Amino acid sequence: MALARALLSVSDKTGLLDLARALAARGVELLSTGGTQKALADAGVPVVGVETYTGSPEVMGGRVKTLHPRVHGGILYRRGADEADLERIGGKPIDLVVVNLYPFEATVASGAAHDHIVENIDIGGPSMVRSAAKNHASVAVLCDPSDYAAVLAEIAATGEVSLSTRKALAAKAYAHTAAYDAAISGYLSSLDDAGAREAYPRYLTLPTERAYTLRYGENPHQTGAFYVERGAPAGTLARAESLGAGGKELSFNNLVDVSAALEAVREFDEPAAVVVKHTNPCGVATGGELAGAYLAAREADALSAFGGIVALSRAVDVATARLLAETFLECVIAPSFDPGALDVLRAKKNLRLLATGAWLPHDHAALDVKRVSGGYAVQTRDASARGEATGGKVVTKRAPTPEELRALEFAWRVCKHVKSNAIVLAKEGRTTGVGAGQMSRVVSVQIACEKAGANAAGSVLASDAFFPFADGVEAAVAKGVTAVVQPGGSVKDADVIAAADAAGIAMVLTGARHFKH
Repeated sequence: MALARALLSVSDKTGLLDLARALAARGVELLSTGGTQKALADAGVPVVGVETYTGSPEVMGGRVKTLHPRVHGGILYRRGADEADLERIGGKPIDLVVVNLYPFEATVASGAAHDHIVENIDIGGPSMVRSAAKNHASVAVLCDPSDYAAVLAEIAATGEVSLSTRKALAAKAYAHTAAYDAAISGYLSSLDDAGAREAYPRYLTLPTERAYTLRYGENPHQTGAFYVERGAPAGTLARAESLGAGGKELSFNNLVDVSAALEAVREFDEPAAVVVKHTNPCGVATGGELAGAYLAAREADALSAFGGIVALSRAVDVATARLLAETFLECVIAPSFDPGALDVLRAKKNLRLLATGAWLPHDHAALDVKRVSGGYAVQTRDASARGEATGGKVVTKRAPTPEELRALEFAWRVCKHVKSNAIVLAKEGRTTGVGAGQMSRVVSVQIACEKAGANAAGSVLASDAFFPFADGVEAAVAKGVTAVVQPGGSVKDADVIAAADAAGIAMVLTGARHFKH
């Protein structure tokens, strides 16, 4: 497929001039429109306007400029079959289409008026992309600037774009237009009769791209793959870079656990460490420096930490790396790793290292989606638990001390990330025991106290939902717990509060529940 002619019409002009200059240097005729044509002409790149090529001016305020037989005929023309038709309409073969679309999603996100949003629904762009993708036997289509360099390198090496590359670009192009249409249908179907946007559109499409296959699924007899969301931001697991030195690939369970650890560590601005086992935090701590935070998190439940997943909120330094290397771990995820830390950790066989880059600690997608039988259960993301304990209502005769209140706030944030029924025991800045996923809340209390051992004495307790009976509080008091934070709202609240008062402990009600299923 020798390149004679390319059509360039882009909203995102990243890499445009380098691409155009390289094509022009190879003698490729460039056709273009509007702002793209102006950018090329201003840069001294030879370009032919689409109006000149078609002989038809733009009309309807620019809404119609590329919807023309000479454009689509040139793109869809089948070599060796359609020569007569192409000649009859005065068209020429178009071998490369470089198009990306009006920024519809960005326009919606900007809060623009509805009429302006509608004007940013691209029509000609998707039509050209789809035409080129359909005719990938003869035409290459570029809709992502990140692909320009690889395609130029292939052209430089072979003089053409290979069929395998054209097929891959065509598949990507259809995914691009599908995601674009999904965004439009989602926006339009979220508007009520008055034009206000509802939280849940009638049509919810989840555009994704396979990042890689996994070592296996939840169990070894299952296969698995990791798909990333379109537009997933930096700082998420989707954009994490693997920095390991070979070894095992990630499994399904690894990914789920890493995600759970990352979500939990985002609760804290200060240096923080989270150790996760089977999606539950088994140790969480904060500190003045990362190494101390990790050591405290690990020692909160050293037995469970073996074979765990660790998330850290700061760049991993050598001191922290040496502590990490003392225990068998599956994976460590952090914003970055210092070079010396990488040297230490890469010596550990099969330890996976993931660097997310900088993140916004509370930056979450708008909707949380969970697969259920025959469909999806969709909800807004659980809001941050910050300040709910410190701003809660003291309902006991004794108020928590300042130290207890800080520990309650810490425990409450951790509790949000533990599977229900969730109980977290903590002292200021570190967990001492975690009880997760039990059918009875009092059993979760018993497990958390057992995990804490002697450290239960002087700990505070957070419960993700209300105590249905006083027995949970009584079990905690028996092990030396001094303060409790819980949502409240049980018909037995009076009995639970009375049990706390009888023991002389403090209790704070937040009025907020953080179930995690």
